[in-house]
Amino acid sequence: MKTHDFIALEEEYGAKNYHPLDVVLTKGQGIWVWDVEGNKYLDCLASYSAVNQGHCHPKIVAAMVEQAQKLSLVSRAFRNDQLGLFYKEICELTNSHMVLPMNSGAEAVESCIKAVRKWGYQVKGVPEGQAEIIVCDNNFHGRTITIVGFSTEEQYRDGYAPFTPGFITVPFGDTEALERAITPNTVAFLVEPIQGEGGIIIPPQGYLQQVREICDRNRIVFITDEIQTGLGRTGKLLAEEHEGVVADLTLVGKALSGGLYPISAVLSNKEVLGVFQPGDHGSTYGGNPLACAVARAALKVLVEEKMVENAAALGPYFMERLREINSPHVKEVRGKGLMIGVELHKEAGGARRFCVRLKEKGLLCKETHENVIRFAPPLVIAKEDIDWALVRIADVLMAP
Repeated sequence: MKTHDFIALEEEYGAKNYHPLDVVLTKGQGIWVWDVEGNKYLDCLASYSAVNQGHCHPKIVAAMVEQAQKLSLVSRAFRNDQLGLFYKEICELTNSHMVLPMNSGAEAVESCIKAVRKWGYQVKGVPEGQAEIIVCDNNFHGRTITIVGFSTEEQYRDGYAPFTPGFITVPFGDTEALERAITPNTVAFLVEPIQGEGGIIIPPQGYLQQVREICDRNRIVFITDEIQTGLGRTGKLLAEEHEGVVADLTLVGKALSGGLYPISAVLSNKEVLGVFQPGDHGSTYGGNPLACAVARAALKVLVEEKMVENAAALGPYFMERLREINSPHVKEVRGKGLMIGVELHKEAGGARRFCVRLKEKGLLCKETHENVIRFAPPLVIAKEDIDWALVRIADVLMAP
């Protein structure tokens, strides 16, 4: 079968909720992927940061195979020998006190919403049913009904009402607006340290430090959604570390398994997650032994192979070289670590056409918010690989 045959199958039988580039991939290793015709591409998206460790990292694959041959799932009705080890290792790595494992990023967000509401009622004393959570405009936290209900992207909301109440929206990066939005019923503030799907939007320097102080002063739970920014992507293990802050709840996922298995986690102080009692919340697959074994291996290689340090070193180099491309289409290059956005002028005709051209030159990336090209390769990328990519990016950006 050829590329067009596989695409025809998707078009005939699949829901049309995605608009992928027309490349059909069949193999991946490290930063490279191959399509069904044998063409090789440099992956500059890393599955939206899920494969920070590179495609099919051999040590993570080995851990997955070994555990899959022993025990994959017992539900949480029983204990397993991987769960406690995973808890200990991720808490020690991230300076957390308690962890709640789930499967997807959206599940982690939903879990933290439940936790902070219960904390608000049981600990802070907010009247039942009146808890408020402050979020930012242009956010992306997932696709569930509750989460899209507090999105400001109209397409994400269109046709799905009624929505869950209890969310207040403020401008991203604006601490004065955050303070004005706080009421006695405010239980939490949920924010991405860098807005990924929003277009690689970086808040003003010191923003997270000010948020931390505001939350402390008003007894509000500070939540950072690090599902895309966490686990090395920005050149720190967690993006919040760039400002030296520690959130009360931190959400991780995606790269937590190196792209091999769905697993996410709510990392917390004991006060917030401590409100959960047996029966309050759960997941059949959350914390299963296969997921835990994979996550342990994924975290281990991230640290041992110095992938975080690599992102910190090569991210500024990649951005500096991108800024040297004197393209009339480019409005701004911005990012942190290997999370980079190239915003184009509206007159450029949208970012997708550039992504299509880059695909034809052997480089895969994706547009976000119409006019931004996102570059976020696996953290195992080398300088010579970036140089290889830059030649092709320059060719495409300099073309009419």
